[in-house]
Amino acid sequence: MLASTISDEDAGPYSPTGASGLAITPADMECRALTRIARFHFGVATAMVTLLDARGQRIHAIDGSLPHMLPPDLSGPPFQASAKPDRTVVVPDTWDDERFGGKARDLAVRWPRFYASCGVTGADGRHLGALCLLDDLPHSLDDAQREFLRELAGMVAHGLERAHAIATLRNRVEELETGGELMTLALAGSGTGIWDRNVVTGTIDYSPAWKAMLGYEGHELSNRMEDAYLRLHPDDRAYVHATMQSHFENRTDSYVVEHRIRCKDGSYKWICSRGKVVERGSNGHAMRMVGTSTDITALREMAAQLQQSIEMVTNLTDEVPGMVFQYRRMPDGLAFFPYTSEGIRDIYELTPQQAATGAATIDALIDARDLAAYRESLEESAASLLPWHLEYRVRLPRQGLRWRQGDARPRRLDDGSTLWHGFITDVTDRKHIEAELQELATIDFLTQLPNRRHFMMQSEAELARIRRAGGRVAAVLMFDLDHFKALNDRWGHAAGDSALSHFAALLRAEVRAGDIVGRLGGEEFAMVLPNTDTDAAIALAGRVQHRTARTPLQHGDEHLALTVSIGIDIMRVTDIGAYQSLSRGDKALYRAKERGRNRIEIYGDQCGSISIKQS
Repeated sequence: MLASTISDEDAGPYSPTGASGLAITPADMECRALTRIARFHFGVATAMVTLLDARGQRIHAIDGSLPHMLPPDLSGPPFQASAKPDRTVVVPDTWDDERFGGKARDLAVRWPRFYASCGVTGADGRHLGALCLLDDLPHSLDDAQREFLRELAGMVAHGLERAHAIATLRNRVEELETGGELMTLALAGSGTGIWDRNVVTGTIDYSPAWKAMLGYEGHELSNRMEDAYLRLHPDDRAYVHATMQSHFENRTDSYVVEHRIRCKDGSYKWICSRGKVVERGSNGHAMRMVGTSTDITALREMAAQLQQSIEMVTNLTDEVPGMVFQYRRMPDGLAFFPYTSEGIRDIYELTPQQAATGAATIDALIDARDLAAYRESLEESAASLLPWHLEYRVRLPRQGLRWRQGDARPRRLDDGSTLWHGFITDVTDRKHIEAELQELATIDFLTQLPNRRHFMMQSEAELARIRRAGGRVAAVLMFDLDHFKALNDRWGHAAGDSALSHFAALLRAEVRAGDIVGRLGGEEFAMVLPNTDTDAAIALAGRVQHRTARTPLQHGDEHLALTVSIGIDIMRVTDIGAYQSLSRGDKALYRAKERGRNRIEIYGDQCGSISIKQS
């Protein structure tokens, strides 16, 4: 039998004394709270959560005595292929079990006499680890205790997956934390306090939400860094300063600290601050840093409260943002919620008593676009007994349209009914961030036109429609602003950016519904015009040239004249990809440049060129 030893490094963070001084993430706090609940409820010496990683089984959270050796995870694979796996394993006395040495008494390792574990399983069915109970005396568990152990393991699994989802989302947001995009994304998506530090001048500006978080009005805080350090708890100042200095010196990718800040009323709040240097001088010195601050006081207070009594199980479900629930469906189709936490007041704007009368009260709140999927997903989960997972919209009297995410695990009861234990959270902010990320991935920031990648995807779709329709045609137009480099050199890059944005607006004024227009890069733009032949494309190109000539760029007191060269081609059924027609149009555009600019050229040696002279 193989067993993993726990090194001093492993044991440190999990010591019951908590003497390691390491920061505790919200997910770790929840797991630690659940191990305390398990230990007190079952009356054992040790309760712990173990996880599997690349190095094998490791302790994630523990309450009670630290075992000398890490017992094997008996609730994990391999399972019997012929039967549904039971994730709960109970060994009343390890001295009578061959997996722990059996009757042998000369073993170097003295296992705990009692061992019980329940597998922690992800929503995809993957084995993540186990919730284990250990004691120096033999024990047994009745059916009710086994069920409670399974429910605690389910809460551990949900907490781990929720923490992973949040971490993934934060990583995606951090990729955009540069310059002005950071401020825009944070304001639109996070709803937390924002700060902007000027390292050179020694000042820091706060958003109204940041000031309100500490009880201040908008005019009541100075922007001096000296005052900001004085608001830090004395025990945290050195740590905060050292962490920030490390990031200033480029020794860390970002600045992340948990610390206390004094509020207006003199009390202290626990804050999680995250930031990043977005501007450095030529010598690499930090010049500007922006970031967010989030009040995590409630999470820390919750962890402290959970240490007091097992009665805090109910309080835990009520305090965690979201709704913990039981949902039961009878064989005749009648459905209701035997239990919902107080979170139902935020999730559905209902009381637990209203949900207990019948599921129809909640069905009436599901957005009509998602109601069928909501009902079908529960039907499929009941039939297969697989975990239920769904993201759906609700329409609430006070909050309006919101997004919800539901996760639950079903089991069949003796009377043929199905009972789910689950959790529903508000994912509206995440959905908004995902929408913004999608827009950022497809839209050119400067011109607000589709970027090259999105334009090519739309063009490929049009080529596919042409192939399916047979006789359909589509014109391809390539545009390039004339003398753009000279404009940049003379008037500066700000004028160049204005010219690109200005020309993009002129193009939008000419397109029809269904036309495809985008910026390919630099001063080069393109159009794909469905159901348009060469003559119609020439007419549109002439209108663009005319509109460009009679709409100069206003730059300060100056009117800067712009001209554009245009190349035209037609998409062909024989084209392998949309890039071929764009390449031909680009060759025609190059010929227009060679022949004097401000011209329209059609691809093909046999075709002539057209030049429109503007008066």
